Amino acid sequence: MKVLAINCGSSSLKYQLIDMETEKVLASGYCEKVGSDDSYNTHKVNGEKLKINIPMKSHEDAINLMVELLTAGEKRVIDNVNEINAIGHRVLHGGEKFSKSVIIDDEVIDAIEECIPLAPLHNPANLLGIKLCRKIFGDKMPMVAVFDTSFHQTMKEYAYMYALPYEYYEKYGIRRYGFHGTSHRYVSNRLTQISEGKLKKIISCHLGSGASICAIDDLNVVDTSMGLTPLEGLVMGTRCGDIDPAIVKFIAEKEKKNLDEIDDIMNKKSGLLGISGVSNDTRDVLSTMDVNKKSKLAMDMFVYRVVKYIGAYVAAMNGVDAIIFTAGVGENSNVIRKEIINKISYLGIELDEVKNDTLGEEIKISTENSKVQVYIIPTNEELMIARDTLELCK
Repeated sequence: MKVLAINCGSSSLKYQLIDMETEKVLASGYCEKVGSDDSYNTHKVNGEKLKINIPMKSHEDAINLMVELLTAGEKRVIDNVNEINAIGHRVLHGGEKFSKSVIIDDEVIDAIEECIPLAPLHNPANLLGIKLCRKIFGDKMPMVAVFDTSFHQTMKEYAYMYALPYEYYEKYGIRRYGFHGTSHRYVSNRLTQISEGKLKKIISCHLGSGASICAIDDLNVVDTSMGLTPLEGLVMGTRCGDIDPAIVKFIAEKEKKNLDEIDDIMNKKSGLLGISGVSNDTRDVLSTMDVNKKSKLAMDMFVYRVVKYIGAYVAAMNGVDAIIFTAGVGENSNVIRKEIINKISYLGIELDEVKNDTLGEEIKISTENSKVQVYIIPTNEELMIARDTLELCK
């Protein structure tokens, strides 16, 4: 069975075609800057990367290009779209409606639309991908929605509620939802498999441009750092993470800015970029720490916030068996991993510094004497999407 995993963003399209018998990725691609004249696609087949500069004025153009690359030319991996058995779609927000992945029908589409106020940037793009695939692949193509929020639906009420008047939860659904759920679910399931179920209390650190931490006990979410939106929690590439909410009113009055402008500042101009003044990319900030004090401050803040959340989640679970590092920074920055682990040495963690130099590979980086095990586990959200799709459609 061949499954196409799709992540349709506001100006992008990510895809992987996976043979589920072997879980081998036949081809993958990333269409960027969709809707602009300088749009391009990075397409990978058999380890070979092809960059294709081509105008994609719409997501329909991007999906049609994807189909062409998969089915035509010397690099094709299938002869026609009929060889694709099902499509899995990443959907950011499922609200409280979805605690697991579901087969897409008209009722599911309506429910995703109802969640647009909770995810005004992401859900419309995710829906567009679903509707375009219906148009291009036909109504008979089985499709599945995999929600970023669904894994976190096991949180207890006392963990996901905000201490605001209860009527705002009843009227508007204001609560903690959490994100990166597909990633946290993949790596925690993988660690459970590796440990044969012996490691139950897990803290998963998804550290990338967007970053979140998740406390997981026996594959049930206890707490997670992102909230109603992906803005809450850690210091991120361009997001501020946790702040005193009174700051919004203070800056609005001092700078004469409206709420949309403040929201834009907190989401797109803050975090590592806002503090360092250099970049939202961790690599750039790390490389300029010796010459730019603000770069060092930005990284110190990033590490400190991660350490603080790990400590909070150890308390929330009354202990921890293992810590996972995943996503771009978590998988590839030995420097940041070491900084974080050194600051939680009270847990009895011993870091194997040679193994910690490993980048982007699955490996245990703690010593055998370590009281808490530490792993790098590369995330694979597309494979998780494909597995859910297979399970529901087979």
